[in-house]
Amino acid sequence: VQLQASGGGSVQPGGSLRLSCEVSGLSLRHYAIAWYHQAPGKEREGVSCISAAGTTEYADSVKGRFAISRDNANNTLYLEMNNLKPEDTARYYCSSSDATGQGTQVTVSS
Repeated sequence: VQLQASGGGSVQPGGSLRLSCEVSGLSLRHYAIAWYHQAPGKEREGVSCISAAGTTEYADSVKGRFAISRDNANNTLYLEMNNLKPEDTARYYCSSSDATGQGTQVTVSS
C-alpha cells in the first residue's frame, strides 16, 4: 500500500487548502482511510476519517471547517480545509490500517 499526500502550503488565517492523497494497493471502496496531523513537539492526532461505507468523522477542533471526501474512480482521498487557524499548522498524513504516507506540511500564519 502506498499513499502520496499533496496540497499543503502556507496560508493566512481564514484561508483554505485542499489536500489530496493518492492511494495505490487498496481500494477506497473497501477500506477506511484517515487524515492525521502532527505539530512540532506534539503527538500525532486524528483529524478525520471516512469508512468504506462513506461514514465520516471529525475531530472536534475541525468540525464545520474541514470536509473529508474521496474519489473512488481515481482512488484519491481529499481534505477540504476552510477557515484555517494558526493551530491547524502541522504536517498532515493520510493513513490506512496498513500504511501511512509521507505527509504534506500546512502552515497557517499572518
